[in-house]
Amino acid sequence: MAATARGSVWERATRGPPPYWFPSPIDSRQTNLGRLMEANGPKLLGPAYKDPITSFNLFYKFSVENQEVYWSMVLKQLAVKFQKEPKSILSTSDTSKKGGTWLQGAVLNIAECCLLPCPSLNRTDDSTAIVWRDEGHDDYPVNRMSLKELRSQVITAANALDTMFHKGDPIAIDMPMTCNAVIIYLAIILGGFVVVSIADSFAPLEIGTRMGVSKAKAIFTQDFIIRGGKKVPLYSRVVQGSSSKAVVIPATGDYLGVTLRNGDMSWKDFLCRASGRSPIYSPVYQSVDALTNILFSSGTTGEPKAIPWSQLSPIRCAADTWAHMDVRPQDIFCWPTNLGWVMGPIALYACLLNGATLALYHGSPLGRDFCKFVQDAGVTLLGSVPSLVKSWKAGNCVKGLDWTKIRVLGTTGESSDIDDNLWLTSHTSYKPIVECCGGTELASSYIQGSLLQPQAFGAFSGASMSTGFVILDEQGTPYPDDVPCAGEVGLFPLHFGATNWLLNADHDKVYFGGMPIYNGRQLRRHGDIIQRTVGGYYIVQGRADDTMNLGGIKTSSVEIERVCNRADERLLETAAVSIKPAGGGPEHLAILAVLKDRSAQYDVNLLKSKFQKAIQKNLNPLFKVSHVKVVPEFPRTASNKLLRRVLRDQLKQELSNHSKL
Repeated sequence: MAATARGSVWERATRGPPPYWFPSPIDSRQTNLGRLMEANGPKLLGPAYKDPITSFNLFYKFSVENQEVYWSMVLKQLAVKFQKEPKSILSTSDTSKKGGTWLQGAVLNIAECCLLPCPSLNRTDDSTAIVWRDEGHDDYPVNRMSLKELRSQVITAANALDTMFHKGDPIAIDMPMTCNAVIIYLAIILGGFVVVSIADSFAPLEIGTRMGVSKAKAIFTQDFIIRGGKKVPLYSRVVQGSSSKAVVIPATGDYLGVTLRNGDMSWKDFLCRASGRSPIYSPVYQSVDALTNILFSSGTTGEPKAIPWSQLSPIRCAADTWAHMDVRPQDIFCWPTNLGWVMGPIALYACLLNGATLALYHGSPLGRDFCKFVQDAGVTLLGSVPSLVKSWKAGNCVKGLDWTKIRVLGTTGESSDIDDNLWLTSHTSYKPIVECCGGTELASSYIQGSLLQPQAFGAFSGASMSTGFVILDEQGTPYPDDVPCAGEVGLFPLHFGATNWLLNADHDKVYFGGMPIYNGRQLRRHGDIIQRTVGGYYIVQGRADDTMNLGGIKTSSVEIERVCNRADERLLETAAVSIKPAGGGPEHLAILAVLKDRSAQYDVNLLKSKFQKAIQKNLNPLFKVSHVKVVPEFPRTASNKLLRRVLRDQLKQELSNHSKL
């Protein structure tokens, strides 16, 4: 999936697995990054510059080594309006900040930037800011909200907030990513408050933990969540988890389906507090490093890390989607997600700081109704997670629909399945799929695809623009950049938009403790184990704590799962974990499986045999499958990451009990 300098060709490369594809015509010089390179490449790279394809690697390297130049160019492409211009792009004089000081002295309000007309992006008050549809209204036209209408509703909400809270107060959002959620999110930041992001799937205890860590003064939520025709209680979970004031929005219609506890407030009554206040609102302008959003790590062990986003973080979101996803003005961008996950704010800023339209489906994204919304809304950029694609494929949800307006696909969250990716791109006339992998604390991806490089299904073509990293061996020594290898990734610390503190943990210990020095600077920890292939592509093999030692050979869960997923057509997905015997000795490999037909009977011994043969043939003949178990589903975090640690602990306890019997 890539462009050529003059257009594109269709061919299959012969660099070995995974498959590399060059589909669908893309004029590289008309991509965002291509235009930037054509305008500045000859001046910056001299005679070495040829064209956006040939010179991509040179320009990427330039962006890492000359971040001040790169970011000064990219900032001009976005709807970022400073009230006070930065004194410098990057300063490294403060040695206490290992990630540097970015846009020193700059003052702005990033929510205001999302809401104003922008001539350079051809965005006017009449431009469409949001398109959406409610589940159950799938044969109705999509709804549309102009930039002017969005700004007006955000100002109303900000005026209401001013009557209830003090500037700087943390205010939580725990609800699906609807139009109202976007309005609330922007209003909180416009008014100088701080968003606390909580995923709508959390249990009461998890809601309470996040409310407590953030010291949130109130929480916006819904009475129910509408998913797949079902009403899932949400307000009741919020009430169980927190005593803070709740503002409750009806999931459907104008009236709530729950009785509010004393002190809580309906959305209608909340908006009434803005009555009589001026429709002209003065945003709260703050320094670029001011806190705007508190997000949380997945929380797979212990208390989740509370990750602060400054006003730099949204800029990073918009810049990377501009450069890698090629988000442009008038694009219609849809990525089913939630403001409690990092992808929610990324999607919001990717649209509103690039002049694109945000497409929201108020319901379940798993079935045909969502897929029809993608068609009816005219979506041009569609993002997903691999489990979503698997669901669409299993249900044949795209049959008879027209997805040819889509020009770029994106995927993140977990390892992609090559066959599923091929199925997905085939329904868009083989448009490129940009793989993304990053973290909440980075406000974006550190490796991802690019339209200026050939893309490989289930792999990443390189680092994000201006992001540098090395792959470390077991002694912490970096491998040479051109050598195929696998190991823990070490990020270059000067990373625009990355955190430099945490609310409830030692930032230096978490991200820098024990990391080696490289080129005079301490590397930043991310925790991924990645492989660089012979062709120079990257495959994420899992987290550093998802590796296992099988007979003295280190391997990753993801590597084994890729092989096992193809062992039988009746499998939906697998999870590989290792179990350490109670009496010591080598780790035992266990494979857990979820079937497409959850009610089907299956011979576990036959499945074990198929797994063993697949691993011996495609991975390593020395790896032995010791345990196989079929389960109805896998435990996952709110951001859909597989909780292998939970599976490992459950299986270990089960085997221990069996041993005692």
